Amino acid sequence: MRASVLVSEYLLYIPAGVILLRRLSRLESVHTWDCSIALVALFMQPATILIDHAHFQYNTVMLGFVLASMASLMAGKLLWGCVFFVAALGFKQMALYYAPAFFAYLLGICLFPRLRLERLFYIAVVTAFSFALLFAPLMLGALYDARLGIPPDPEVEDSVIPTVHPLLSSLPLPTGLHIKPDAIYYPPLHQLAQSIHRIFPFSRGLFEDKVANIWCTLNLVIKLRNYSNATLQRLSLIATLAAIAPPCTILFFKPKKQLLPLALATTAWGFFLCSFQVHEKSVLLPLLPMTVLLAADGGLEPSVRAWVGWANILGTWTMFPLLKRDGLRIPYYVLTFLWAYILGLPPTSLSLYWSRRRRSDDLETSTKALHLAFYIWMVGWHAVEGFLAPPNGLPDLWVVINVAIGTAGFGICYLWCLWRLAALSGLIEPPESRRRISDKGKQKAS
Repeated sequence: MRASVLVSEYLLYIPAGVILLRRLSRLESVHTWDCSIALVALFMQPATILIDHAHFQYNTVMLGFVLASMASLMAGKLLWGCVFFVAALGFKQMALYYAPAFFAYLLGICLFPRLRLERLFYIAVVTAFSFALLFAPLMLGALYDARLGIPPDPEVEDSVIPTVHPLLSSLPLPTGLHIKPDAIYYPPLHQLAQSIHRIFPFSRGLFEDKVANIWCTLNLVIKLRNYSNATLQRLSLIATLAAIAPPCTILFFKPKKQLLPLALATTAWGFFLCSFQVHEKSVLLPLLPMTVLLAADGGLEPSVRAWVGWANILGTWTMFPLLKRDGLRIPYYVLTFLWAYILGLPPTSLSLYWSRRRRSDDLETSTKALHLAFYIWMVGWHAVEGFLAPPNGLPDLWVVINVAIGTAGFGICYLWCLWRLAALSGLIEPPESRRRISDKGKQKAS
């Protein structure tokens, strides 16, 4: 069974990644050697390897469809991009993290710089047809079961009075119009409602395990279980919309191909930090488009490489409690150190943060201090967790500290992605421009 993960990667994830990064590098005139380094970094992401090959999941299938969708949009093949993204949504609903950004981009290119109603019509039709094709087996299976006398909901098979699915009964239907559970159209509707219920698991609570997002961290000081589930849903919805609105707005008004990876990363970070029912492995979603940035113009320069590498190592570190429970301590250390070595990151190298000569592409002093502080925190946390037992009254103390540090780091990642998206879109001046001007001024003064 585990070999099927490897097979699925070679069939979908790796080809899609190669095509995307090559198209992105050609679009931004990046050297082939730099693109090859970015490819190695993408396929050697420690978090993805540990979750799919060790923890045993199939996230790379969904991520492969997302990469294929991005590659299609980069090539201008919008309809294929829609098909691949619908496939990603159908395989795992976690791809919804990317949906607002894809929607903003596709709508933006239909409205700017001029209105293109024909393009918008084709995108809508292909997307609707793709969803219909995706749900067709479920709908046809429900009708076939009804013909055999199998009830749509086996849990209420012995019920004397047929009941309507709660999601369907809550629909605001016109007066006099009711959904009848014994009607021929009801089984497909019930199957569709049940699918939506599974995609949005509000009944499972705000979070299950300790995950490095806002709600789990906030729960350390404010016990969120004292609030109703409806209140928490509204809070989560408001916070998520506030987090994803800025990147989606920028991408909508500036629908450029080069901005797509950054917009996807920012939107995914917003979902991870603020949305309802988040799992540790969901951090793979913002890390994927962030790592794709290595193949863009200036992707291997310190100003980008340091942030992408820091985010990936931090994301893998926050999953350590989960990986430890699965007995993956050694693979965690090996893969994390290998990835850090490939990109020249701490703790294997300090070249990004310490140099005797001042270069124009050096990191800002504040960035160096921030990253190094987090690296020290992570190494120190491992030392404490590995050799000291938590206090008797606080058995989850080390995990709680991991969550708090991870949340702070992920919030900074979100802000960096949003800031860089605004800079590349032209809304604010890129820091590289300010630094070049400063360096020229110093040269003239000397």
